Parts: sequence; C-alpha cells; structure tokens
Amino acid sequence: MPATLATVASDEADLRLDRWFRRHHPQLTQGALQKMLRTGQIKVDGKRAETNTRLLPGQEIRVPPMPDTPAPMPDRPAVSERDAAMLERMVIYRDDSVIALDKPHGLPVQGGPNIARHLDGMLDALRFGAEDRPRLVHRLDRDTSGVLLLARSPGAAAKLAAAFRGRDAQKTYWALVVGRPHPLAGRINMPLAKQGGPRGERMGPAEEGEDGAHAITDFRVVDNARKHVSWLEMQPHTGRTHQLRVHAASALKTPILGDGKYGGAAAHLEGMSDLLHLHARSIELPHPEGGTLSVSAPLPPHMNESFEFLGFDRPRTPPARRTR
Repeated sequence: MPATLATVASDEADLRLDRWFRRHHPQLTQGALQKMLRTGQIKVDGKRAETNTRLLPGQEIRVPPMPDTPAPMPDRPAVSERDAAMLERMVIYRDDSVIALDKPHGLPVQGGPNIARHLDGMLDALRFGAEDRPRLVHRLDRDTSGVLLLARSPGAAAKLAAAFRGRDAQKTYWALVVGRPHPLAGRINMPLAKQGGPRGERMGPAEEGEDGAHAITDFRVVDNARKHVSWLEMQPHTGRTHQLRVHAASALKTPILGDGKYGGAAAHLEGMSDLLHLHARSIELPHPEGGTLSVSAPLPPHMNESFEFLGFDRPRTPPARRTR
C-alpha cells in the first residue's frame, strides 16, 4: 500500500504530531511512530518532523502504510458507580468542547507512586455519550481544590493547551496564609528549582547561578484577621510545580495555612484545620469554539469553615458563563 497525504483540519490547530497520529491511527505505537519519523517516512509539508511538532490547519502530512494490529489499550479499571456519581457532582460547566470540574481537596489528578485511585483513571465516567474520552489540559495538586478543565475532543484539547501554554488563561487562586505579607500587593518574580531534603523532593528558590525555572505570581491581600491570618488572591503567570506554595512561604514569608511541606510548624495554627488552604477559584480563557469562558468554584468545606471562623466576607460564586 503506498503512502498517502492527509490534510490537517481546522480543529486540529496546534495539535502535536504524535497526538494527531494517536487520533487518526490509534493502532500505531509510540515506538513505531518514532521509528517512522527517524527514517523520514513521515513528513509535514515535505519536511522531516519531530513527535512534538505543532500542526497548522492546511498542512499536509505524509502518512506511510499503517500496521493493521491495534495498539494495546490502557489498562484502566472500571469506574465504580460511587465514583461515577461523585464525578458527575463535580461538574460545574459542560458543553460540546469543555467540561469544568470543582475538584475536591485530596483527590489526585494523576497516578504516581502509591496512587491507584485518581481523577485521570476515572474520566470515562464523564463521556456523557461522546465518542472521545475527556482529557486533562492542566493540573492541580492533590491537596489543592477548585476549577479543573477537561477537553472533550482532541481539537478542543489542542486549543485549550495552547491557551495555557501561551498564557491566555487567567487563573485566580485564593489562599489563607499565616501572617500578613508586606507589601500588601505586588508581583513575585522568583525562579524555582528542584531540591532534595528529608521530606523528599520539593521545589525551592533557585540559588544564585543555578538554572531555575522562571516563575511569576501577582498577589494582593483581600482581608486579614489581626495580622495572624491573611486572605490572599494570587494569579500565577507561569505554571511551575508548587509555585504558589513556594512563593507564599519563601518570597512573602507567609506560608499557606496547612502547608507543612513548605511552611513547617509555622503553617499550622491551633483551632484551625491542618488541611491545605489553597483553592483554584476561577479560570478565564478563550473557548475552543470562540468567545471567552469564565468558570468559578465555591470554597471547599474546610476553607469555608476557616473563612467563617475568621470573619471573612465571602463573595458569592458567579455561575459559569461563555461570552461570544
């Protein structure tokens, strides 16, 4: 069978080449794809390409003869009725392209060492009749609650991922921190680097001369309770691992309440919950089908109780909306 030419569709803009093949030729393994790329069998507009090449609408992909053997399917356990019901209750917005969840504290987004139950392993429960399994386009830490977006098609995933990568997504977090930052508002520009330690690998401020990852966060104090605890609004302009937690503890010297990993004993206050007080309050970004999507999530129970205890006036949670 001879090679064929395939044209990149308009809804496949910015899709990675390997994901394009996964979409159109699921029987092709990653190893076989890489071999075809190394030997020049696959080309984009007549030129050699890499697995991470980003595609543009109208480009032509040279597709060599494909194997008939299906690729092995991921070994995912069936989603229990209880977990499926839980996930459906987490949905705060849904249309043909996007699902927004209110992720609870304590639920891991993806698997890892000693993590068997996680959100990514249960996403089949959120198909809602669609052919494609929804897919993650960004992440939240296990102990961070709030807005998490899923894409319902490969095309939507590519556009949402491009929005996050290009910083077109405006993310707002709420945190309760121990102490009162000075100044009360500003921008943190502190590069981060991986560090070892007794608590395992973690992030920290990059040392002078160290090749750290660029990390920027805007912040402002919304309210405070006798200088003991402050309500912070934080807007990250980059998406580094544990960025907000490190910036709060190391740059502002006010660790997030409940964050023993980065704040130690100073992050815990008598009479208040020891759970992490960090919440992804809202996301605003371009919708894959045009316009702007804005989604907000209410405070999780432990933060709601802390806000009430401290006397902070909590704004209502606006409904999700898409403006065209």
